[in-house]
Amino acid sequence: MEYSKLISVTGLPGLFELVGSKTDGAIVKSLDDKTTRFVSSRVHNFSHLESIEVYTVRDNVNLTDVFQAMGKSKEALPSDKDAAAVKAYFQKVYPDMDFSRVYSSDMKKMVKWYSIIKENNIDPTLSETEEEEEENKA
Repeated sequence: MEYSKLISVTGLPGLFELVGSKTDGAIVKSLDDKTTRFVSSRVHNFSHLESIEVYTVRDNVNLTDVFQAMGKSKEALPSDKDAAAVKAYFQKVYPDMDFSRVYSSDMKKMVKWYSIIKENNIDPTLSETEEEEEENKA
């Protein structure tokens, strides 16, 4: 499974693999329970993980940068129930994060998503085409 196929669906917990799309929604496979289902775009919004950026004190960074920093860190993942522990974790793992603009609920999601990605052995890297586009812009 590729990182580029992962999406978040509003109103539904966890992460999903985009299996197919239709004019009125998408067919997704849950990474938690491996069920496949149709999700209507009239009710839900979809966000590709590759397109999500995180506020930092400098320029915004892609979510993959945060995930890679989490992977390199020796810190144990905190419980996503404890907001203070999650914030303390990110202050050690990714201190450049702009904590005044990144909500604790967003940090909790990042911890949940990272654990799901690790459980499914997915490498959180951007697809080649997106990296090449960024290099061409510079």
